[in-house]
Amino acid sequence: MIQAIVTDIEGTTSDIRFVHQVLFPYARERLTPYLRAHQQDEEIATALASLRHELAQPDADIDTLISALHGFMDEDRKSTALKAIQGIIWRTGYLQGDFRGHLYPEVARQLADWQQQGLGLYVYSSGSVAAQKLLFGYSDAGDLRPLFSGYFDTHVGGKREVSSYQNIAHQLAIAPPALLFLSDIRQELDAAQLAGWHTCQLIRDLPDNESNHPQVSRFDQIILEDFTA
Repeated sequence: MIQAIVTDIEGTTSDIRFVHQVLFPYARERLTPYLRAHQQDEEIATALASLRHELAQPDADIDTLISALHGFMDEDRKSTALKAIQGIIWRTGYLQGDFRGHLYPEVARQLADWQQQGLGLYVYSSGSVAAQKLLFGYSDAGDLRPLFSGYFDTHVGGKREVSSYQNIAHQLAIAPPALLFLSDIRQELDAAQLAGWHTCQLIRDLPDNESNHPQVSRFDQIILEDFTA
C-alpha cells in the first residue's frame, strides 16, 4: 500500500514552458545586477561560498562567479549554488506579482484528495527547496504549501541517481515499496524503481515508447490501488 507520494515539478505538476520561458529568463536578466548589489547579504554570500567550493576556486572574485553562473545556465547544469541564487531572485518576482507558479488544472484538486486520504505528499525537484515552496506557495491555484509534508532538492543527490531515492526513503523512514514517485522523465523513474519505489510517468504530450513505467496524462488518472507490493 502506498503511504507517501513524491512528485517532480517541471513537466509533472507544471508546464515545462513556465520554467524555461518565465522563470529562467527572469533570473538570467537580473542575476548580474542582483549579485553585485547583494553579494554581502548572508543568503547570497552563503550561495557564493558554495559556488566557490563547487568551482574549487576559494578566492574567486564576483566577476568570475557571475561568469561561471551564466555558463551553468547555458549548460542547464544542476548546480546547487545556481539553484539557490535563482530561487532568491524568483522570490522577488513572486512577491511582486510578476508571475505566479503554473500548475496543470487537475493537480491541486488531486493533491488535496490524496492528503485527505492520509497520504504524505512530498516534492523532489532539481530546483532548490526555497524555489519549490515559492512555486507552490504562489501558484495560480493558491497557496498549496499546507498540502506538503516536505521537500527535497539536489542536496540528497541527483535525480537520476539511485542513491538519491534511497536517501529520501531513509529520511522519510518509509519502506521503498510504500513510496510512489511521479515524474515525466523516465531516467529519473528508472533510478527510483531501482531503489525499490513504485513509479508513474506523467506524459502531457506523446507517449514515451522507451519507458517501462505506467504512463498517465493527468494526476487524476493515477489509481493508487494499482501500485501494490
